[in-house]
Amino acid sequence: MISKLNPWAVRLWALAAGLAAGLAHPPFGVLPGLLGYALILAMLDAEAPRPLRSAFFRGWLAGLGYFAIAVWWVVEAFLVDAAAHGWMAPFALVLLAGGLALFWGAAAVLYRWLAPPGMLRVLVFAGAFAGAEWVRGHIFTGFPWNLPGETWAAGSAPSQAAAAIGAYGLTWVTLALGAAPAVLFDKADRRWRVLAGALAAGALASLYAFGLGRLSHAVPVAADAPQIRVVQAMIDQKEKWRPENLRLIFQTYVRLSQRPSVRPPEIVVWPEGALPAVIDDLLAPSSDYGPALVAAFGDGQTLLMGANRVEVGADGDVKYFNSLVALRREAAGLRVTGVYDKHRLVPFGEFLPFGDLATKLGVRSLVHMPEDFTAGPPPVPVAPWGVPAVQPLICYEALFPGFTRAAVKRSGIRPAWILNVSNDAWFGQTSGPLQHLNLASYRAIEEGLPIVRATPTGVSAVIDAYGRVMPDARLGLGQLGVVDAPLPPALRPTLYGRVGDLPFALLLLASALPVLAYRVRRPR
Repeated sequence: MISKLNPWAVRLWALAAGLAAGLAHPPFGVLPGLLGYALILAMLDAEAPRPLRSAFFRGWLAGLGYFAIAVWWVVEAFLVDAAAHGWMAPFALVLLAGGLALFWGAAAVLYRWLAPPGMLRVLVFAGAFAGAEWVRGHIFTGFPWNLPGETWAAGSAPSQAAAAIGAYGLTWVTLALGAAPAVLFDKADRRWRVLAGALAAGALASLYAFGLGRLSHAVPVAADAPQIRVVQAMIDQKEKWRPENLRLIFQTYVRLSQRPSVRPPEIVVWPEGALPAVIDDLLAPSSDYGPALVAAFGDGQTLLMGANRVEVGADGDVKYFNSLVALRREAAGLRVTGVYDKHRLVPFGEFLPFGDLATKLGVRSLVHMPEDFTAGPPPVPVAPWGVPAVQPLICYEALFPGFTRAAVKRSGIRPAWILNVSNDAWFGQTSGPLQHLNLASYRAIEEGLPIVRATPTGVSAVIDAYGRVMPDARLGLGQLGVVDAPLPPALRPTLYGRVGDLPFALLLLASALPVLAYRVRRPR
């Protein structure tokens, strides 16, 4: 049927299929949109006699629709300082969505080139597109935003599979399940079509059964768990960097940190880049902000503060870092007990790839620093005095499956929790912060570790090791206040935490086997 459509109608259907798959993601949650993958598969099958470039264009259009839904919020970041960056906004959206769609175009070509006839081609489709998504998450700096496997709301039964196979493995499974209905319309024997439908239904039921079983054994929070307060000061990004607002912003954070509670927090968290200043200046002996911080916290309390900091080398070279700084209140004052510098920086947001060329073209990063940020060393957990060992993930770093696992391998220390400080104020009241919450929560499922999430404008939350927001431990978009909650317990290391993407590699092998079998049997 699709092969009989006007070519432009087919292209519109390709775009619509990608849009549908994109809308299946939170916060939209239109799960029938997963059938968009079946439509993509059907369109690629229908154009077999046509050249591979036709497959590429259909795959690219589907990707364009998918990523337009996924990243449209990027426009908001360029409108924060519209005078300087507003002109870049439409180009940023088109280039970002269109650039990411190239991966889907390449996956479509790979599928069309390799796919054998029969229902097993669904596995080849899943392998081609999941492999392309893995490349998207790793090439250059990587940008694994809204992997298809993260379509399921974090904390739901299907999302629990990430504890075993990771987000990339779940991407393979999701693509296979979403595309499977396409084979129900094959011309094959009815028994084969029934078998294909039964296998897909059984796989979906197994996904839910595994998740429900895992959630039924949830570990309760210990009575003596550390009490954590997350401060959400509702500081609009457009107002944050006005010099005259520094004192008011500081006072807002301090006032919220001191808000009375039944159980005083041992740990207080401020989000990424909480204050519009370099922390070295704020804590300098000549500054009155340091004494004010000392007065704001009780003895033994620790402030985990997202901050910008500067280092000046012996040769006078100045480097700026996007950091998390641990400040412990002691009798003598504040003591720095830990520092983590962001390792994965956002291209164009925090640094410019090919910086000299970009500068000549009039492009600069969005940071409010004299220079771009410098990447910190490869991450390891931080263990500030009096605080359970923690793996910081600053903003963008929460997108990457295996980030914490790599830090554990590097250090030999498994943290008790993950801390994601982020400045989602860049994305305003859009879907971006809600998507970011869902993606970050997958890191909890993969590692079996709770996550505490702090942002200036939402969404801030305390999330258990199953990816679920704890009861009454969430502040939504545009809300001012604090989240007070005990730290949820860590679970035993998950299968994913132990073996990483090995299950995903085995799933890719399962995609390759039908291709090999067909090519061996095919008459020359």
